[in-house]
Amino acid sequence: MTDAAGDGDWPLKRLMTEVVGSGTKSAEDMTRTQAAEAMRRIFDGDPHPTTLGAFWLANRWKHNTAEELAAFTDEMCDRVEFATPDADPVDCGANYDGKGRTAILGVAAGVVAAGAGTPVVTHSGDRTPTQKRDAYKHVLDELGVATEVTPQDSADMVDETGVGFYYQPAFNPAVADLFDARDRMGVRTFVNTVETLANPAGASVHLGSFYHLAFAKKVVETFAESEFHDLDRIVMFQGLEGYDDIRPGYTKVADWSATGDFDDYEIETAAYGMDFEEADLRVDDVAEDSARLTREVVAGDRTDHWMDAVALNAAVRIYAGGDADSLDAGLDAARAAISDGSAAAVLDDLRAF
Repeated sequence: MTDAAGDGDWPLKRLMTEVVGSGTKSAEDMTRTQAAEAMRRIFDGDPHPTTLGAFWLANRWKHNTAEELAAFTDEMCDRVEFATPDADPVDCGANYDGKGRTAILGVAAGVVAAGAGTPVVTHSGDRTPTQKRDAYKHVLDELGVATEVTPQDSADMVDETGVGFYYQPAFNPAVADLFDARDRMGVRTFVNTVETLANPAGASVHLGSFYHLAFAKKVVETFAESEFHDLDRIVMFQGLEGYDDIRPGYTKVADWSATGDFDDYEIETAAYGMDFEEADLRVDDVAEDSARLTREVVAGDRTDHWMDAVALNAAVRIYAGGDADSLDAGLDAARAAISDGSAAAVLDDLRAF
């Protein structure tokens, strides 16, 4: 039976009653067809707000499979406005709801990586639920970089400067339109995961963050199950505050290539002669202080732990992009980009774009 909207047999209420809504132990997984229909209905504004909230919460309890996430992702990507630059950048899909205690290092790291020859793109929304904290956009705003631009402008930004920012309401309006419903939930939903996988620049390398290694493996499986994405490499790590910043001390990394190889390893800052802790990366105002530190590091004005932290995060991007055969080599390239002024030139170009 097809409903009046002509969509299919599985409105969210039926999925709740017959599939996902019976509790953490007895809930069943959706088929790809069911998950895709559910996402279409959500984007079309079909479900009653009560049903939508219940559906999101039920999926949070039961945990989504890679097949379900891939179906959600592909439905989203059907609505994304992609703009592919001539360069093939590393796609940095950090959690959109941001950080609240420590500096965001990814902007500076992206600038340094670009200075070393590895183009980078980032994307985020604006105060995304549930944390609604500072993300990439807010650091770039503090730096005076244009952020509320069209996807084609974002692609041009990559080709002209080496760094690009894609603004969610511009390239992914279908997800941006869910803001109010997500905000009322008060907890994260699968949308928080899926939106980071949009890859609006069509990059062949994805760099992201995770809380547990099992989740990183699920993201790899999601990309593999996706009928839309075809990546060459996925590098994910257990980032600071769930963001794509390497933790001081010990960070777990998951590394997958299109050959099917999956590796996990550790990055220990002490192994690179770096002596700092999480407390050393705390700031009073995340966006403002992160922007200030970005300016100071890329200008070569700092030789302390902030420079080390940025250089190491840039090294991960350079290594993920295939422009260094090891993190050590990536670190050398990052430090060289700072010392020879290449990183500062990228930031100048970015602010002038």
